[in-house]
Amino acid sequence: MSTRLLIIDPQNDFCDIADAALPVTGAQADLNRLQAFLRSARARIDEVIVTLDSHPTVAIERPTFWRKSDGSEVSAFTEITAAEVQAGKYAPRDSSINEDVLRYLQELEAGGRYRLMVWPVHCVIGTWGHNIYPALAGEIAQWEIDHQRGCFKVMKGMNPMTEQYSAVRAEVPRADDPRTQNNHELIERARPTNGFLFVAGEAASHCVAATLTHLFEEMSEAERKRTVILRDCMSPVAGFETHAARFFEYASSQGALVLTHTEALQLL
Repeated sequence: MSTRLLIIDPQNDFCDIADAALPVTGAQADLNRLQAFLRSARARIDEVIVTLDSHPTVAIERPTFWRKSDGSEVSAFTEITAAEVQAGKYAPRDSSINEDVLRYLQELEAGGRYRLMVWPVHCVIGTWGHNIYPALAGEIAQWEIDHQRGCFKVMKGMNPMTEQYSAVRAEVPRADDPRTQNNHELIERARPTNGFLFVAGEAASHCVAATLTHLFEEMSEAERKRTVILRDCMSPVAGFETHAARFFEYASSQGALVLTHTEALQLL
């Protein structure tokens, strides 16, 4: 039996700690519980997969990318629609990409899942915020020592012209960038073919929900039933609690188990 642990975006910038760029209330406690789970289950976890939100400073979902019609800055947590860009309310600071940006927003909205949200600049590659929360990083390192191999890390969100909540693929995959298209290695590594896939991380309302939704599309019914969501090792972004609740309902409808980390330990 092969048991896997998928940890989604367990990074400093998402923790409710000093200097975090986009803190998720409850994230530090979530990751402390996850550390305890991994410590208890370390010998029985055969593979650890860690996704990392990984961005440049300037990207389509950041205030550094946008300006208002009067040239002033766009605040974080502003929602921007294709209609507003067409009307001139918002525009990219680089006017040469106006048409590409409008096309992106139209395609994003046609998908029916999201409108563009401007988030604070976070998880910039190479910064403290991009790093894994230290207590959990230490536990992952101990797993690597015990098993004599590295965990599998997935960097997502590096293309500045598309959002990527899911570690499987971007919201609008780009034909010119394979990084935004289906990550087949992740899909195969995450399959709980003859064991369990435990899932934790941040945030339940966004990156966890998006990643699991895409993985479920690739899994068999039997594999979905062997997926275990550690509900007390993830929290929603403030204001998006209903998104997380809907995700838990959806996961349960797909046959996945939604358990606390202590309940999940009883499966091993």
